[in-house]
Amino acid sequence: MQSNFSTLDWIIFFSYFLVLILTTVILSKTKVKTSRDYFTGGNTMPMLAVAISVLATSQSAATFLGGPEYSYKKDLTFLGFYLSAFLAVVFVSKVLVPKFYEIRAITVYEYLEHRYGETSKRYAGVMFLVGRLFASGARLYIGALAISMILFSDIYATHIAISIAILIVGALGYTYFGGVKSVIFSDIIQAVTYIGAGLAVLVYLYYSLNADFSTIVQILNDNHKLKLVDFSFSGGFTIWTLLTGWFLLNIAAYGLDQDMTQRVLTCKNREEGSRSLIYSIVFTIPVALLFLIIGLLLYLFYQHPELSSVKSACVDQNIDGQSVKIFMLYILNEMPEGLRGLVTVGAIAAALSSTNSVLSAMSSVAIEDIYRPWLTKNSKDEKHYLNASRVMVIVFAILLSLMAMLSFYWQQYSELPLLNFALGVMAFAYASLLGVYGAAIFTKRGNETTVLWALVGGFLTVLVLQPYIIGIKIDFSVMMIVGTLVSFSIMMLGEKNEQ
Repeated sequence: MQSNFSTLDWIIFFSYFLVLILTTVILSKTKVKTSRDYFTGGNTMPMLAVAISVLATSQSAATFLGGPEYSYKKDLTFLGFYLSAFLAVVFVSKVLVPKFYEIRAITVYEYLEHRYGETSKRYAGVMFLVGRLFASGARLYIGALAISMILFSDIYATHIAISIAILIVGALGYTYFGGVKSVIFSDIIQAVTYIGAGLAVLVYLYYSLNADFSTIVQILNDNHKLKLVDFSFSGGFTIWTLLTGWFLLNIAAYGLDQDMTQRVLTCKNREEGSRSLIYSIVFTIPVALLFLIIGLLLYLFYQHPELSSVKSACVDQNIDGQSVKIFMLYILNEMPEGLRGLVTVGAIAAALSSTNSVLSAMSSVAIEDIYRPWLTKNSKDEKHYLNASRVMVIVFAILLSLMAMLSFYWQQYSELPLLNFALGVMAFAYASLLGVYGAAIFTKRGNETTVLWALVGGFLTVLVLQPYIIGIKIDFSVMMIVGTLVSFSIMMLGEKNEQ
């Protein structure tokens, strides 16, 4: 199939990449002398810049398309996820961040070395790297999927590979030279880009409907689309799951995942690091609401043809066997020239902001938690570790690209839910890490041996509870709670540790 891009769309597309190239050149001039500078920015990053970077890192092409999809099919209860996240980051900022700054950590897993010994840090680091490779590789694939559909109107393997290359080269440009400092400043550019694209779509969609604001609100309300809180026990994003399993997941995502927490460790001190987390959620809530409202307007556009030029209700569509999200369907079929190009760069920006951050995070864990301790007997200067850090960024860029292509082929030729597993694998790791850190912070129990078994036990518990293993569906929040309890219980079997 041919691309639906007009000349104006291509001008916007290439202008965006010109901005990427220029900012990459500027940010690459950042002076970096040590691996600590490379991974923490010398602890000189402005608090608001870090907050926006955390916001950008938490978004991806999956949320860019997934937010509208959720409200289109359901309602606004997904917004409760960010209320849960707000409560979680308050906990992280009060309990975890001070402990990380106390030991001048470069990675969050150094705290386990402080409590239990060097091997514990390595165990957690390896779990993070494996989980992030699967999860971020799959997320990269989803971003490439969206870009391939928009640019080429298909998802052929060659076009997916080109789309992956676009994302990974863009992410490498920022990460390789300037490290996390470049990543943070580039995240601001990406956040402005995809939020701007979202606002443009919102305005266009609103004025394409033949109804005033009060009529729109009335119809949405009559169709039960404006519900914010779900008090049922149906699972998903109910008030009960948000305050339990999803709360635990958000603690892990914002406090125990190096991909997110690395930003916080670049601030001048723990006070600014803590505030950056809280501000990031305050900024994220209106962004999430923006894309949920787009989904509500898409619902009116497709399901209420009397308000739009669409003659019949929308039905699910596929491209090469791949289910198309409703926002993607709108982009492909309804969006005018110019706006289609803007939304394309918005999707790329959302994918880039999550990809460049994970390259920096994975490299930091590989170097600081695994490689540097391994070479302690053979002293090396800081230049060696800085060069090794940049090499690892390239290595993980290649590995993530391969994982993204594996996700493509697996989804094309197999009915096994590898993609679901890959996207959820960090949640498997989160349950393990929550149990280990719960014991490390709130008890005197545990040792290096129990850390290993707790990490494995929590992971396997969540894996066993998957519907494709046991044959029945268990709510995700229940998996998080049970996995965390198993991991914590294993830690409690360890002898008292006074470190």
